[in-house]
Amino acid sequence: MFESAQNVRMVFVIPLIKDCLMSNTYANDFQKLISQMQQAGQNWLRSLSGVPIPANAAELQTAWLKAVEAMGALTPSSGGTAALGAMQAHWKAEQQKLMAQLSHGSGQSAQDKRFQSADWQTAAHYRLLADAYLATSQSLLKSLDAVDMQAAQKKRARFFLKQYLDAIAPSNFLATNPEALRLAIDTKGESLCQGAENFGGDLAKGYVSITDETAFKVGKDIAVSPGKVVFENDLFQLIQYQPSTSQVYLRPMLFVPPCINKFYILDLTPENSLIRYLVSKGHTVFVMSWRNVDSSMGKLTWDDYIAQGVVKAVDVVRLVTNVEKINTLGFCVGGTLLACALSVLRRMGHDVVESATFLTTFVDFTDVGDIGAYIDEAFVAAREREVGQGGVVRGSDLAFAFSSLRANDLIWSYVISNYLKGSKPPAFDLLYWNADSTNLPGPWYCWYIRNTYLENNLVKPDHVKVCSVPIDMSYIDMPSFVFAAREDHIVPWHSAYASAASFGGAVEFTLGASGHIAGVVNPAWKNKRSFWQHKSSSATLEASADQWLENAEEVPGSWWVKWVAWLAPYGGRKIPARDLLGSHQFPPIEDAPGRYVRAKMDEKH
Repeated sequence: MFESAQNVRMVFVIPLIKDCLMSNTYANDFQKLISQMQQAGQNWLRSLSGVPIPANAAELQTAWLKAVEAMGALTPSSGGTAALGAMQAHWKAEQQKLMAQLSHGSGQSAQDKRFQSADWQTAAHYRLLADAYLATSQSLLKSLDAVDMQAAQKKRARFFLKQYLDAIAPSNFLATNPEALRLAIDTKGESLCQGAENFGGDLAKGYVSITDETAFKVGKDIAVSPGKVVFENDLFQLIQYQPSTSQVYLRPMLFVPPCINKFYILDLTPENSLIRYLVSKGHTVFVMSWRNVDSSMGKLTWDDYIAQGVVKAVDVVRLVTNVEKINTLGFCVGGTLLACALSVLRRMGHDVVESATFLTTFVDFTDVGDIGAYIDEAFVAAREREVGQGGVVRGSDLAFAFSSLRANDLIWSYVISNYLKGSKPPAFDLLYWNADSTNLPGPWYCWYIRNTYLENNLVKPDHVKVCSVPIDMSYIDMPSFVFAAREDHIVPWHSAYASAASFGGAVEFTLGASGHIAGVVNPAWKNKRSFWQHKSSSATLEASADQWLENAEEVPGSWWVKWVAWLAPYGGRKIPARDLLGSHQFPPIEDAPGRYVRAKMDEKH
């Protein structure tokens, strides 16, 4: 059977590929090339948008308009018919500009990393295809921009139209990707066979692989900082890390990581570990390791994660170290959980936290970026009906939603690499973590998306209660260090700044280069990237984020160095290192990183 497959590949596939690459017919018959692309991508497009694939230019125009309408952006009740008419009229005008642009050679493809290789740029018909795709995409987006509709609707329409445009890029299909075709010829079809094997493996897993998942093992290659689990309940394990200095600060630090992903983003390989770095600076570090939710935990609520999660961890850390006050850090949604917990504690009169650090954290959800395209009243209500009273939200669904915000980088580039070129994904610790998603309890998830992304209730004083306590972020009156990332597509830095402005205490705001993860994981020893800080020593925030940036100075290197210097005064005096982890009341249970972090998603729920 293998011999037969090899023969088919050599006799049929290779000549077809050569014809696609070399034939003058393809260079002269542009419509045929388009048809090849459309046929190759038909199943992908139907699954993404539910619209039939156009067979010619006239149908192409209609299909784009239907795509926008089908995405729910243009509805009759909101003047959808008039909006579609306006878009159609604008489209006709754009076509004339497009044709003129292409006739003189637009050159756009040379600036797009998908089409920069010699295979794209030296073959006239492929360069024309790429230029036509980019110019058409641009004119479609301009046509949508010209439509008179509400800003929120237009933003939503633009997002989904961009998803559609990204999906049908000629680089995504074998028949119209000269790099993939060239590789298939050079490898005598082996790249296609390997791509088919990669596709089959991903199909079985249910997602596109973005890293070599066999290259790392939690507790062996990543999450290897030495420590002990000193407490656990049904919701989380608490890890205490072994000191690496002879003396440590009196007050320990508690990390609250996001429960949407696993804690070891803060403890990747040793050279990229924020936990290891902080320990090396004399801090006693505790980290919460959230449990990966299964069906038995499907009724857990936001209040449970506050009372039995963050607040419980604060209490245990204080008891283990026998101190009155501790320092805290929250990352992403872990920061949102920490903010709620601190608001509750302070409003109840408990003064147990000396300082708070928030990394790429939302509290003010006025501007949530592109993820807001997914969330409206209808979506939230539907999820509440499905899992609001109990159930599990699959981590793979959340991972896909976040990946779609950068679809070309996090989805389509891997489709091309894995399937069209037959490459194996690289071994990369950060991407391994990104692929190791977690499930969430339905009631927790529904409360979160309604009260944050949809209604922005956390910054409305006394508007919503957590653990029966009215939430008011001004009660967070301890000194705070707030870090945002300038290119963050999950927590836009302007929103992180607005969140910091809602706190009642002194705030040290720092803006880092890069994105949501790479901005945070910027090891000090590498001395890469940069960050922005206020030129003066004042902890008073400017009236707006842009005004703050105008008065900020750029500093080369890692923000870790600045943060450790800021944190030192809140650590208290130095004491001999705590060699024995845990305490009589909380003896060690097992070695770090513990059992909870090793649990994989249960996709059956």
